Amino acid sequence: MRQIIIIGCGAGGGTSAQFARKTDRTASITVFEKGKYPQYSKCGLPYAIAGTIPDFHNLIEFSEDWFKKEHIEVSLETTVEEINIQKRTVSATKGSEHIEKEFDSLILATGSKPWIPPIQNIQKNGQLLQGVHVLRTIDDGKLILTQIKKGRKATIIGAGLIGLEMADTLHKKGMNVTVVEALPSILTNTLDDDMSAPVLQTLQEKIAIYTNHLAVRTDEHHGTISALFIKDIPTGEEKRIETDLLIIATGTKPETSLAKAVGCAIGKSGGIQVNEKSETSVINVYAVGDCTEYIDFVTSEPLGIGLGSIVVRQGIAAGINVAGGIYSLPAGVLLTRTSEFFGMEIAAVGPVKQGIKNIPLITGKYKGSSLPDYFPGREPILIKVGVHEETGCILSAQAVGCNAAQRINTLACAILGKMTVEEFRKMETAYAPPIAPTLDAITLACDVVSLKLARKRRGP
Repeated sequence: MRQIIIIGCGAGGGTSAQFARKTDRTASITVFEKGKYPQYSKCGLPYAIAGTIPDFHNLIEFSEDWFKKEHIEVSLETTVEEINIQKRTVSATKGSEHIEKEFDSLILATGSKPWIPPIQNIQKNGQLLQGVHVLRTIDDGKLILTQIKKGRKATIIGAGLIGLEMADTLHKKGMNVTVVEALPSILTNTLDDDMSAPVLQTLQEKIAIYTNHLAVRTDEHHGTISALFIKDIPTGEEKRIETDLLIIATGTKPETSLAKAVGCAIGKSGGIQVNEKSETSVINVYAVGDCTEYIDFVTSEPLGIGLGSIVVRQGIAAGINVAGGIYSLPAGVLLTRTSEFFGMEIAAVGPVKQGIKNIPLITGKYKGSSLPDYFPGREPILIKVGVHEETGCILSAQAVGCNAAQRINTLACAILGKMTVEEFRKMETAYAPPIAPTLDAITLACDVVSLKLARKRRGP
């Protein structure tokens, strides 16, 4: 009987356990999880805080009872202390109990931890000041919810997806929201500057946003934050922002201490290197999720994993392969991503322009409508497509507006299938006046790129 141990019961670890069980109905499967909850959606946390999701426990996707029915042993609030590769044993503690268990194969799903920027006075006695929070767990979300009061001031450091989702949440809760971003633009890992500019303009109508500003220090009153000082990077001028609540949304670092201890290779991004089967460099040790890195499909460069959709697919691969099945991921990740805040839907696939190095890229944009011009209720949609100048293959796409995610999903298929812009622009899209225009914005954006590409090839 196979002995499978999984460390971590997040989306990656929980999915691994499920697919290991589907593949081998007799294997012994044990999951060690240091937190209090089995597999739940971290991506849903802002919406539970907002009240869109009624209760934090609704985020739990697979309960302890579910795992028990599948004969998967889940040990919560359990910390793995040591992995002995030679003896193939895992040592863990749960309260005062010591656990030692043998394994044939091991899956590391240790996730990541929040990155705290070097802000003066942000911590006191090794702990974040009262009123300063990160958002990684259900308990983080519950604590933030207790400190939200209408009319009070909230500040968010970081204008990425999580930062802006939380800005929307706190704005809906009646708080006065300020967002501070060190870079000159917002959503830099999701959209190019020219695509994020209209998003920023809309946000500035509802909240305060300071781009190109660095958070430098805090003020406190009896151990509770009272203000954040920010510095204008170009000018050096400082500004004091009164705040009752501070959310740090500046990204995460992979949790790789156990992986390093057993000799797993760590990549350029700081994550555990894994292949298409989710195997690490150590035999019979697999890894999935935020603790790993994989190859970018377009650039072939190593990339830290942070999207839940990719984490789950890695979990499927690891679970099937560790249990004797055969499953391979595509030769790289597309980074198909989306979000919605302040009534705006954004989505993208492939690297942003600044991430495409040494690849000749031609881009084109088209601003259209979700419905024919004559039909009432139409909504704007902005599409940008990036194409390899030499091959004509589509490499990236971004969208802001109505049904952005579904349009980007279509373009993701094109990238994975290595379609050229000429092939894609001729694609038939569904048409009916109350549903869609005759020619969709995605094909019209490709028309723009195709014309630019033709002019480029003709030369001056």
